[in-house]
Amino acid sequence: MESSSEGVGPVGDEGGAVAESAGVGAGGVPSAAAESATMVPAAPSDPAAGSAPAVQAGTSPVPDRVPRAPSAPSSLSPSRAGDFMQCPLLYRFRVIDRLPEKPSAAATKGTLVHAVLERLFDAPAAERTAPRAKSLIPGQWDRLRESRPEVVELFADDPDGERLAGWMAEAELLVERWFSLEDPTRLEPAERELFVEAELASGLRLRGIIDRVDVAPTGEVRIVDYKTGKAPRPEYAESALFQMKFYALVVWRLKQVVPRRLQLVYLGSGDVLTYDPVLADLERVERKLLALWEAIRLATETGEWRPRPTKLCGWCDHQAHCPEFGGTPPPYPLPVRAVESGGGAQGRMGLD
Repeated sequence: MESSSEGVGPVGDEGGAVAESAGVGAGGVPSAAAESATMVPAAPSDPAAGSAPAVQAGTSPVPDRVPRAPSAPSSLSPSRAGDFMQCPLLYRFRVIDRLPEKPSAAATKGTLVHAVLERLFDAPAAERTAPRAKSLIPGQWDRLRESRPEVVELFADDPDGERLAGWMAEAELLVERWFSLEDPTRLEPAERELFVEAELASGLRLRGIIDRVDVAPTGEVRIVDYKTGKAPRPEYAESALFQMKFYALVVWRLKQVVPRRLQLVYLGSGDVLTYDPVLADLERVERKLLALWEAIRLATETGEWRPRPTKLCGWCDHQAHCPEFGGTPPPYPLPVRAVESGGGAQGRMGLD
């Protein structure tokens, strides 16, 4: 998971059956984390900003709140790749300038729901019920407020707690809907909230956090990601699968195994989107990422980060710094070189 639909740490090896409709199971397999130091349970962090320390399940490290000096990008995550494809200037604001952003109610709800679904698997299979899952919400909200105090701002103007109660009820509905899509009593994930990182031959480091990895006794791998929003229309399904193919590429490069299935679980609409990748899919994604990274490298060296106006601009926290809204970006903090003729087409990088 990354972001609201993006998230936050254990290794399972109990053995068990995965829901038959998914076509793969879990259990009786060595932990992937034990095989590679680049596949470890994840601490809550932004995979694009720095390595997430390995932590044991159930721990909540205090985030590093000391501002870091701006630096050139050194790795790529699905979220940050998506930022650059959406708007190169947004990528700069988030990765290089590291401008602060206000917490979002939707994103915070996504983080909360992800934490609940992760922690539910700590319970024995027979006890993984909807009531138990919903009972975890208050405690996980308390932990979220402790680790990210800024989320308290979301309800600063809610003295009677009415908005918070409604927001918590929405989280309960999302958690409850998950039980109509998957049966956790028949799942024994090999990994939850798994931090993965792989370095390509080019030197590009790919990293991210996978919500859940199921491994069948036969070795087949299923990568699962929870989304608290609604499923996209069919014409946008390929864009939605980009993140999953990114993860599949990393797993392939780490383990030399092409995942059998990629699965997006949309809690907002009650839909499940699946895709069975082949090697050609992952090779295509790798070529796309290499081209994307070259465009990021060029923009980093020249300081040419172009805004790309879309309907999403209305939700952007950085309008005050964006030329499209009459703003001025902060002084570029990295050394630059002259732009070569014909360079800087970063704003046109797409998903195809």
